[in-house]
Amino acid sequence: MEKEFLEIITKHQAIILKVCRMYGSSRDDSEDLFQEIVFQLWRSFPGFRQDAKVTTWMYRLALNTAITSLRKNGQKQQWQPLSTGHGNIPEPETERLDVVYDQELQTAVNVLNKLDKALVMLYLDEKSYREMAEIMELSEANIGVKINRIKKKLKQILNP
Repeated sequence: MEKEFLEIITKHQAIILKVCRMYGSSRDDSEDLFQEIVFQLWRSFPGFRQDAKVTTWMYRLALNTAITSLRKNGQKQQWQPLSTGHGNIPEPETERLDVVYDQELQTAVNVLNKLDKALVMLYLDEKSYREMAEIMELSEANIGVKINRIKKKLKQILNP
């Protein structure tokens, strides 16, 4: 069981990292949240239904753990700026524009509530409405309505 769990975590750790970056207000918070999510995944692993998708189970548990952690700690999450990681290498103009846009988008998404942020993350992760509905435990129709409202809200924030 332990080997299977570790294989799943290794294969899908990007899910946990995305949630930690979105909901951690600092590097330390993100690391603590990562540990808490892995711990919660381990605790619930024996009850994991093999007929469910592993990624759906991981997203649901990771998002619920992150939101619960924020409520417990009373913290206000902040986006961590994306690092380009290029050091002294000059960036092409288009890459600089992408980084500026990413930072503007992060700032706009930071205004959203916790659940809407989760939907944005899933949407940007190209999850289907069906997958989002399973993860968030909402209907597909509700997901569609929420996504449209979030898009409108982000457009208003980005283009006042």
